[in-house]
Amino acid sequence: QVQLVESGGGSVQAGGSLRLSCAASGYTYSSYCMGWFRQAPGKVREGVAATDTYGTTRYADSVKGRFIISQDNAKNTLYLQMNSLKPEDTAMYYCAAEVGGCYTILAQYYNYWGQGTPVTVSS
Repeated sequence: QVQLVESGGGSVQAGGSLRLSCAASGYTYSSYCMGWFRQAPGKVREGVAATDTYGTTRYADSVKGRFIISQDNAKNTLYLQMNSLKPEDTAMYYCAAEVGGCYTILAQYYNYWGQGTPVTVSS
């Protein structure tokens, strides 16, 4: 059974940085896509970034140049380095995974989800 556990969320002032981590276990597929999503109160869940075993990386336009997704295969951990944070980045951040490549960062494509970690950016 796939389990995803996020950590690293917190409160930061605008312009600051945070690094989120997602520890994955129980994933036995040879190819997969893992990504980060976020959901602010009253808004739909949106894709932030994703990467797969084929080397494909996708970013939402709103975070390009500020966020970096990476993974440490030896540790089965996915990261999201968030720099130059803005108040509009405030949301619950979720890690998600799916079998196969990262064809999209639409949330409905992903079947495995973590519980989320909160990020608050103050102005």
